[in-house]
Amino acid sequence: MNTLPINWLTEGLLDFEYKKYLLLAYLQAVKSEFGQHRLYPVFSDLIMHYRNLVQLKEHKQLVYEQFPQRISRADFEKLELVYQKIVEDDETMQQIEEIIQFATPMFGETLEEGKELYDFVERHLEISPVGITPIYHDEGYLFLDTYAAKETQVYMYRITVFKNTYEQYRGIHTEHLQTIRRGLSLTHENLKVRLLKERKELPNPATFVVIAKVPVPLEQSLLPIAKRSLVKYVTKLSA
Repeated sequence: MNTLPINWLTEGLLDFEYKKYLLLAYLQAVKSEFGQHRLYPVFSDLIMHYRNLVQLKEHKQLVYEQFPQRISRADFEKLELVYQKIVEDDETMQQIEEIIQFATPMFGETLEEGKELYDFVERHLEISPVGITPIYHDEGYLFLDTYAAKETQVYMYRITVFKNTYEQYRGIHTEHLQTIRRGLSLTHENLKVRLLKERKELPNPATFVVIAKVPVPLEQSLLPIAKRSLVKYVTKLSA
């Protein structure tokens, strides 16, 4: 798909019409992905660009208030820009300001479309434990059933906690183990028992099944959203 470089705003020709062309081509490609219910990796990329633009806008305004004739050197990949001796009526700044003012609502509108698709898929996921759930939930098996399919994708999952000075984050890593075709004699419960016999590294694993109630692509939407849903589900169990 048509991607957008991280420093698209400043690299190449600094011209409003040119940047507008780049942006619209990128957003059209993003919306095409959304139209096919494919959220990832395009949704994460879109969020990154939007956050960069918002922080750049805030940074520029802050500098205007404190140092209206100069913006210090910084690395754009850290959400800043390099400017030297720029005043408010400078032609370069006017071009950048015009691009930012045009791009920000365009990103925001497309981001809302992505959020609506994410929420739609998440609302149509059914998650439940398989068998008896042990006290320890941060490691185990995830069964993932796509819409109207008799196959179950089997994953081993591990939830990790990241902390900084202010917040705590939970991440999840999955490893695909196998694809199982289920039938009347192979329920989710039977599948869990079979795994216990085949794999000894987890003697008493937490096991959850996520069932998709709508058809969405596995890798680009279902699996990423199921993983995040599982993290939220397990977090509530641990509370």
